[in-house]
Amino acid sequence: MARRDKINYYLDLAEVVSKRGTCLRKLYGAVVVKNDEVISTGYVGAPRGRKNCSDYGVCIREKLKIPRGERYELCRSVHAEANAIISASREELLGSSIYLVGIDVPTGEYVKNSSSCSMCKRMIINAGIEKVYIRDTKDEYRVVDVQEWIDNDESLEGIFGY
Repeated sequence: MARRDKINYYLDLAEVVSKRGTCLRKLYGAVVVKNDEVISTGYVGAPRGRKNCSDYGVCIREKLKIPRGERYELCRSVHAEANAIISASREELLGSSIYLVGIDVPTGEYVKNSSSCSMCKRMIINAGIEKVYIRDTKDEYRVVDVQEWIDNDESLEGIFGY
């Protein structure tokens, strides 16, 4: 059996982490890695102590027909990237990479054109994370240099969604 390349190995870990998610729309998993060591993980879910959408059986954003990438202030969940970031120290995050996998709940397929939402982009920037690896298929992924998000600030143009 061929050995799995390192990037897909970390993306595989993020995919396993996503299985703990409680969102009814999308299950995301995130793994932060620095110097070839896993620093933290995160998945989509309500804040500690609060019930999840999966417990209630309803997603308010779905109920209100809010498009993907918009009105996250209405969402009950903390995103995978945010959960991974708050589980690590700033020192650990500086210069690290985050690996992100999104699964569409209704289809079970990878989220097409997946990316971090604008709030998570800001957190990734402030955390000092340098690269974001995003899974497109089981073996294919994109690499985002976080500097691109700094240089190309979508919030100046009012772009919604992702």
